[in-house]
Amino acid sequence: MDDKDIYSGSGGYVPLHEKLPEDRTDAENPQPEQVRVSPVYDDFMYEPIGFEELERNEPPQNGKKDRKHGKNGSAAAALFAVLIAASVGIAGFGIGRDIVNSKEAIKQLSEQDSVVLYRRSKPKGANDLDNFKDESGKYTVEGAAAAVIDSIVEIYTYSDAAHNTFVGSGSGIVLTEDGYIVTNAHVLEADGYHTVKTNDGETYDAKIIGRDIKTDIAVVKVSDVEFKPAELGDSDQTIVGEQVIAIGNPAGLSSTVTDGIVSHVGRKVRGDSSKGFEMECIQTNAQISPGNSGGALVNMYGQVIGITSSKLVSSTLEGLGFAITINQALPIIEELINNGYVAGRFRIGVTLAGTETATRRKAVENKLGYPLPEDFTGVYVAEISEDSDIINTELKPGDFITEINGKAVNSYTGLYEAVSSQYSAGDKVPATCAHVDKDGEVSYYHIEFKLIEDRSGNF
Repeated sequence: MDDKDIYSGSGGYVPLHEKLPEDRTDAENPQPEQVRVSPVYDDFMYEPIGFEELERNEPPQNGKKDRKHGKNGSAAAALFAVLIAASVGIAGFGIGRDIVNSKEAIKQLSEQDSVVLYRRSKPKGANDLDNFKDESGKYTVEGAAAAVIDSIVEIYTYSDAAHNTFVGSGSGIVLTEDGYIVTNAHVLEADGYHTVKTNDGETYDAKIIGRDIKTDIAVVKVSDVEFKPAELGDSDQTIVGEQVIAIGNPAGLSSTVTDGIVSHVGRKVRGDSSKGFEMECIQTNAQISPGNSGGALVNMYGQVIGITSSKLVSSTLEGLGFAITINQALPIIEELINNGYVAGRFRIGVTLAGTETATRRKAVENKLGYPLPEDFTGVYVAEISEDSDIINTELKPGDFITEINGKAVNSYTGLYEAVSSQYSAGDKVPATCAHVDKDGEVSYYHIEFKLIEDRSGNF
């Protein structure tokens, strides 16, 4: 590039009139008159770049400092430093004051935002049992529960002596101080191992004293332990609408109390076993669930009036619970304690199914695989025991017993009553039997069999 030219910033070069020789000083050679060079714009530029001094009509400073500008800059810097120092001082003072007053500020803030919770204990002696009992001796629900709850235990069943294999659980009612406890027979296993857990959390081994499947009642015994026995009432005095509570251990939930009323008295109910008797029961709407079996139905005088059983609870309807009346259970309990079984019991040695209802009749027809004649009734024989006397007769599984000594029967209960009203263990019983084929043809025949004494409680 030629040293007499200067780049215009617009894409071309502009000539200068003169350039100072390198060996001359500014004093010897005054500055020549400056020539203003105007920026040249092209199509791509709308603002000149690099010619600010020319646009202001100011000559270049040629490297000399503006003394006035320097003085103004120093003053501004000093003012800025003062402002900074003042700000730091003010901030430090504020922070210090906040630190000094912080405890008081936090205290005031806590007092303004604190939540007040109110708590009060019951009056002294509020939970005393006497407070839940009126002059006649009638308890409230709290009083009845407190009076009986220590007499209700949990019963656990295992299949092995080491208690490694759990089978099931239920409840029990303490009958005596020396450890006799009543429960439901279905809570126990004839060949199982059982433990009893008291309300205070202690656990003891228990032995089966007697177990009666027909009535679903059983008795176990815990030795060398002193218990608080429950007070038994007179279930014949129970009336409809009377308030009651149920105490048991549903789903292993210890000492659970539910309340309700007596919905019906004297209800005849049979469990889900074909071997069971119809038992006189108290119907209640107090909640009874699996685990309650063997527990207590208690009136408001703290008296046990029934033994609850989940086996008697409706599986399709809510609010229907049943307890075997204590008056009907007591003779069975006494027999089991005294003998280990119910004396005078007999067994025929057959497994039966009745045809007294449409549902039961349909179940029998399903077993046979074909319908029964409309006018036919009887008790279906499903199985015959090998150690029975009746196995030596013409009767075969799949046939029916239709009469006992001329009295028609069509249910387990009817058959048992027909036999027990006339015969005892060791007696011979005449019976009419029938075979029904798939074409609906009925063949009748007569047999005679001997009643076997039953000490097992299983038949």
